[in-house]
Amino acid sequence: MGRIFAIGDIHGCSQTLKKLIFEKIFLTKNDILYFIGDYIDRGQDSKGVIDCILDLKSDGFNIFTLRGNHEQMMLDSLYDKHAMKLWMENGGKITLQSFGINSLEKIDEKYWSFFHDTMLCFNTENYIFVHAGLNFNRKNILEDKEAMLWIRDFAPEQPALGDKLSIHGHTPISLDLIVAQKGNCINIDAGCVYKKHPGMGNLLAIELPSRSFIWQKNCE
Repeated sequence: MGRIFAIGDIHGCSQTLKKLIFEKIFLTKNDILYFIGDYIDRGQDSKGVIDCILDLKSDGFNIFTLRGNHEQMMLDSLYDKHAMKLWMENGGKITLQSFGINSLEKIDEKYWSFFHDTMLCFNTENYIFVHAGLNFNRKNILEDKEAMLWIRDFAPEQPALGDKLSIHGHTPISLDLIVAQKGNCINIDAGCVYKKHPGMGNLLAIELPSRSFIWQKNCE
């Protein structure tokens, strides 16, 4: 049985991702790796991030990919002009540039397959992996799909989880705050793309069940 990892929001930082995986984690094919979503936008190389993940999958690594709100905005932009405007305002333009195109219709089908195949939640025996978090005001915490992509500001200790841990990203926080986290809702978004913000600019992985953190400073 290998190790279990989850990696937080990457946002187009492909070189930082590769360093974290191959020089800090030393990922093996016995390990399991969950990506929390937000692979694209803001950073310079969204295409490179997706290519790295696709290569890992094709090489036989155990990879599971969640959908972030940025992937959802991109998918919505295919059919909705208002969604396209929102996406462009939140990093869509630089994502298109990373693909060397100026229109979504020019993106290769293998990338659309990647985005469509992402999941909103992975609910395992011991963990719930989700991009943004869960709506703990619902009787069924797995019911609110919108919350899984967008929710913020919920308490880090939630009785509804029972013995499970919820691992999420979406809301960037400083490395000090991440390492100090208690409770059963663990945020692993260390604000990788925000390298000019104090305490941020790190791509972070959590190893489970030890809850130990491994990070790589933004090296783009």
